[in-house]
Amino acid sequence: MSREKISAILSKYLPDSTIEQCTGWIIQKNIHLKITRGRASKFGDYLPLGKGKGHRITVNHDLNQYAFLITFVHEVAHLHTHVNYTHRYEPHGKEWKHEFRLLLSDFIEQKVFPSDIEGALLSYVRNPAASSCSDMNLFRVLKKYDQRPEQVFHLEELPEAAEFSLFQSRAGLVFRKGARIRTRFHCIEIHSKREYFVSPLAEVVLYQKT
Repeated sequence: MSREKISAILSKYLPDSTIEQCTGWIIQKNIHLKITRGRASKFGDYLPLGKGKGHRITVNHDLNQYAFLITFVHEVAHLHTHVNYTHRYEPHGKEWKHEFRLLLSDFIEQKVFPSDIEGALLSYVRNPAASSCSDMNLFRVLKKYDQRPEQVFHLEELPEAAEFSLFQSRAGLVFRKGARIRTRFHCIEIHSKREYFVSPLAEVVLYQKT
């Protein structure tokens, strides 16, 4: 695929000022970028394809432009960790944190992000977690830039005992919202009676009984 076609695709998902740099990464690093359906369990992932075959990165199509960029950088940091460190390393250990911090700091210095996201990122990059949604402050700020369908809520917006399903999940599970315990809500899956602890910012849809 030509540079122009890659840039045209990325222009639908990324801030304009980042398209050239991200296009260059895809070409230079032999990245096979797949933009996927929304997934409740993850925003993106990385897979090395073997010697000479490049690297596959997936990113959910429904992320806002800033969340998409952070997720793409997150996965490119996995690529760098795989290439640069031949010894064993943890998936989100110190090597990955170092690579992610370097890559993301470059975009922060370029003033790519709005001031509220930049402030949250400056705190986050000191000790980045496995996912941006693990940092509730950053996740909450990023969510402000989402365009949610009318029927989609954040779990924290629902009253206690409300019944809901996860917006992007295909598992068909239905939950009843319980009390907040520390950072998450204690929920019961109605049919199996299993307990789950769900993020207050999880995107959910009210369950309609038939």
